[in-house]
Amino acid sequence: MTQLLSLSESAAYHVKEMMEHNGEQGSFLRVSVNGGGCSGLTYGMGFDKEQHDTDQVLDLHGIRVVVSSEDTDILAGTQIDYKESLMGGGFTIENPNAIAACGCGTSFRTAKKAGTPANCD
Repeated sequence: MTQLLSLSESAAYHVKEMMEHNGEQGSFLRVSVNGGGCSGLTYGMGFDKEQHDTDQVLDLHGIRVVVSSEDTDILAGTQIDYKESLMGGGFTIENPNAIAACGCGTSFRTAKKAGTPANCD
């Protein structure tokens, strides 16, 4: 069975740093899929104090990650990393289920879910 999500050590380090900086120690990292963007779906990542009954909970490098059961099929096998470059750093998401991505790099769609496409900002 494919692991739902993986989080690189670099991504975990930066998430923990952000949690501390924002006073979110003890919170969950919620990874989600939302409608929108040029291709129809966008990723969401944020801190959440609550776990819902339908959430799947993962412990990745000491971070409690929650994913709604509605998003598990779309996110199955997804890898989250943090990369540094000359232009700065940021999180990268590699989703094996994405069959198309937007030119702006923030939107995607899968074979099973097209989402709700909108204009890129």
